[in-house]
Amino acid sequence: MTATLPRYDRKQSYIWNYEHAPPTVEIDIPSLPGAWTFCGREVPSPLGIPAGPLLNGDWLLYYASLGFDVLTYKTVRSRARECYPLPNLEPVRVEGMMRGGESAIPATVSMQSSWAVSFGMPSKDPDIWRADVERTRNRLASEKILTVSVVGSVQPGWSIDDLAADYALCAQWAKESGADCVETNFSCPNVSTCDGQLYLQADASRTIAQAVRQSIGDLPYVIKIGHFTSDDGIAALVDAVHDQADGLAMTNSVAATVADGNNQLLFDGQPRGICGASILEASLAQVERFSRHIADRNAALEIVGVGGAGSADDVKRYLSAGAANVQLATAAMIDPLIAVKIRQAWT
Repeated sequence: MTATLPRYDRKQSYIWNYEHAPPTVEIDIPSLPGAWTFCGREVPSPLGIPAGPLLNGDWLLYYASLGFDVLTYKTVRSRARECYPLPNLEPVRVEGMMRGGESAIPATVSMQSSWAVSFGMPSKDPDIWRADVERTRNRLASEKILTVSVVGSVQPGWSIDDLAADYALCAQWAKESGADCVETNFSCPNVSTCDGQLYLQADASRTIAQAVRQSIGDLPYVIKIGHFTSDDGIAALVDAVHDQADGLAMTNSVAATVADGNNQLLFDGQPRGICGASILEASLAQVERFSRHIADRNAALEIVGVGGAGSADDVKRYLSAGAANVQLATAAMIDPLIAVKIRQAWT
């Protein structure tokens, strides 16, 4: 049955996939026992999709019809930006589990549960994505959450205040277009500008979070962060944003360089975010560490678990580690029926 469902074609360009979103499907979606919430709002399940696979509203509605309840519109900007050239998804072979600090991860021909992601946070023009978000929210079932991921587009000579204002503008547009939640992406290993690693800069994170909060009022607000190789900086980030954001989504990949069969580095030797099953343990460990720091400070921050989940047991491990919700990207792109299978396996 999986083979009959359309999915992202990694051999095609980003724009080809953008223009070839699958139609929604009619399928029996088993319910999950228990009461679930996302940033204070009741939802049918803790299952979500992060920004990566949901290129536009049609992709979002497709995965909503397949049993996902919290859906994140792929990161958008205040100006159009092209996608990096192919390959955007390069399968890799990882021995064991990644912990951070790896290099020259070997590329493979076929998918082996993990890949290097290289999109560079492309975006359509704001007039296009704003209209698409509005159309999507109007078509999406009321019990499902539409989160819009936004990022600032740093320009030469900009200060952190300029970047914060750009984030805030995108967040405001997302709210006006009907977003139920705004997510600011503070982590992208595939860009070299400061917007790719903001989560490691507590003061900058706070400046941007304050600007975004002011622009969206009491709308739920989540910050997407990357991988911490140690506890250094975790406490500082929690202290910086806990009174501005409602949640933290983690982990946006583990960065590493990638090498071909001749041990030549791909992507001009620049690191790329590794996503998939190989980062599950590192992502779970980070959720546990953040959960402890949040509890120690009695902070009102919800954790969204992201990274490597691909089964009901994986989702339960995230929930036990301290996450309130779990988002699946790689597993959902490989097998669009994964949410149905998780629901069927839930006991």
